[in-house]
Amino acid sequence: MDAAELRAMQAPIKERYKSDPSAAVITLKAKGSIDNEGIACKVETGRALAIAGLHPGTGGSGLELCSGDMLLEALVACAGVTLKSVATATEVPLRSGNVIAEGDLDFRGTLGVDKEAPVGFEEIRLRFEVATDAPQDKLDLLLKLTERYCVVYQTIKNGPKVSVSMKRV
Repeated sequence: MDAAELRAMQAPIKERYKSDPSAAVITLKAKGSIDNEGIACKVETGRALAIAGLHPGTGGSGLELCSGDMLLEALVACAGVTLKSVATATEVPLRSGNVIAEGDLDFRGTLGVDKEAPVGFEEIRLRFEVATDAPQDKLDLLLKLTERYCVVYQTIKNGPKVSVSMKRV
């Protein structure tokens, strides 16, 4: 796909959102289930069932997915798609590339070993490695726009309002 094809594909969508802003607001959903077997959560991905469990650093077997890894994988996926989309739109040729996310956790917090230790990632690093002949100013723009338009990155960076509830069923 080239820049013209991307613009043509997105033009009617953008026009609709300009004329009807409420059409641009959607609710994404994820659902998981737990049962009496083991400490795991079965997450419906739309393509398959992903089974998340404890990380080996907290007593897990390592056979199930780690939700922390899944968060980083979501960041990599979104950042990669955004990078490729922005590169296409700005006509920055990419022969290939890698998107790498790393995050630092202190499991003392989540295990309740140290009440002062944080629960969650203390730092997340996102890195792009690209094979391209584009000049540095184009790469700087590519990085800036990828940061700006990556939904998962912006969500992590800006911390949206979050609510939690529970009900008996």
